[in-house]
Amino acid sequence: MSGPIERILPPEDDFDAEEAARLGPAELLRRGAALFDAGAYHDAHEEWEKVWLAGGAGDDDFWKGLIQAAICLHHFRRGELEGARKLYRGHRAYLAAFLPTHRGLDVERLLAEMQACLRPVLRAAADEAVPFELSAAPRLGLGD
Repeated sequence: MSGPIERILPPEDDFDAEEAARLGPAELLRRGAALFDAGAYHDAHEEWEKVWLAGGAGDDDFWKGLIQAAICLHHFRRGELEGARKLYRGHRAYLAAFLPTHRGLDVERLLAEMQACLRPVLRAAADEAVPFELSAAPRLGLGD
């Protein structure tokens, strides 16, 4: 049996805790959502990871779920379907506790849109290519 999982911090030059505190979770959620909606999934992950790494927001699993959703789509876009499949299961498990909405985000809609978008990936054979279509990708719509 293993012990508790420790938070692994990036090198100091990669994470600015003061910036994360100054911007706050609401602004980092908004910034990440704008990037996510534009298809910049890795960059969205980076914004949300700032909140998670800073800790103290009280809803770490929410941020982990968003991070995994973003990286799931990042993998899908790059054709890395196995990585997308693994993160698909993880993001759903983390975000389920925050249904139907959390921090102004329609979590229920996000999960439904992720399911619709990733359905072809989940059904694909191991060697089958599945095209990524940004127009069919989930949107968070926080800036709408």
